[in-house]
Amino acid sequence: MKVLVIGGTRFFGIHMVEALLRNGHQVTIATRGNARDGFGDRVQRVIVDRTEAEALKSAFHNQSYDVICDNIAYSSLDVKYLLEAVKCKRYILTSSASVYPALGIGTVEEDFCPLSHPLRWCTRQDDTYDEIKRQAECALFQVYPELSSAAVRFLYVTGTDDYTKRLYFYAEHIVREKPMKIDDPREEIAFIQSSQAGDFLAWIAETAVVGPVNAGSTGSIAIQEILDHVEAGAGKKPILSQDGEEAPYNGGEFSLIVEKAKEAGYHFSSLRSWIFELLDQYIAEAGR
Repeated sequence: MKVLVIGGTRFFGIHMVEALLRNGHQVTIATRGNARDGFGDRVQRVIVDRTEAEALKSAFHNQSYDVICDNIAYSSLDVKYLLEAVKCKRYILTSSASVYPALGIGTVEEDFCPLSHPLRWCTRQDDTYDEIKRQAECALFQVYPELSSAAVRFLYVTGTDDYTKRLYFYAEHIVREKPMKIDDPREEIAFIQSSQAGDFLAWIAETAVVGPVNAGSTGSIAIQEILDHVEAGAGKKPILSQDGEEAPYNGGEFSLIVEKAKEAGYHFSSLRSWIFELLDQYIAEAGR
């Protein structure tokens, strides 16, 4: 297949492109050209600012693709500008669990319906992250219902290549004995590995699965378990303080039900099969 990837030069986007190439697809990546990639001559490249409607029309004049994998559609206008500039048979939107108005343990796709949420044309700067991601889904499913499309709702994505450093925060603060503010260590949260996030996006691009799809490793972990593991590995106790730096995963507990993906044939790894090894790597990194 001819696949256009919007934003494939960092984090799980790299894993997605590698998976698409392994599967024999002809891949074109579209970026602003600010980040170098390691794909060499295995991909074609288009340099364009995807937030500019006219630039997209100029860059993709008369171009069509079997699939577009869009990692960086943050708003309704992002979706509109791209789909009005490029023809495709199938479109995969990288969405987020942030679209759910009330995340909790066992969140299912039906907990947010983009068909019933009021559509508003907006840019990335027009509202909060959670609302603009909702608007991206609204634009896709309300305005382009005839298009074979899926919106992948990810949990927290993490890995050694995680530029956000959110999970690393806990290891780094314990190893370096820095105080942190944690709302409730008993809260359970969930993740997906960056490598599996990329693999799943490549997989769903090849399927006929449509609509919102939850994606994440199975199971969840309490913040306290993260603290305990790092304490055991580093030999230092966490310093918890109301005056400490705000921990990145404060804000409530949640996990996603991923039965829709499983029923379609994809099986996610267990969270506990990899999370502790990653924490060990973070402990070592923080100690260097």
